[in-house]
Amino acid sequence: MTSHIETAVQQRIAAAKLKREQRRRQRAELDEARAHGLEARHAAKMARWVKESA
Repeated sequence: MTSHIETAVQQRIAAAKLKREQRRRQRAELDEARAHGLEARHAAKMARWVKESA
């Protein structure tokens, strides 16, 4: 039989793991969006260079 303290600690550990996983997922989404934005900026910059040099 587990005590109420052990149960509370287990709940806090589970909540921390869930929070960490949510932050990891959010970070991955932001990294993906950032990479897409950088690619778009680079493509626009290259298009301007081609337009200016032509």
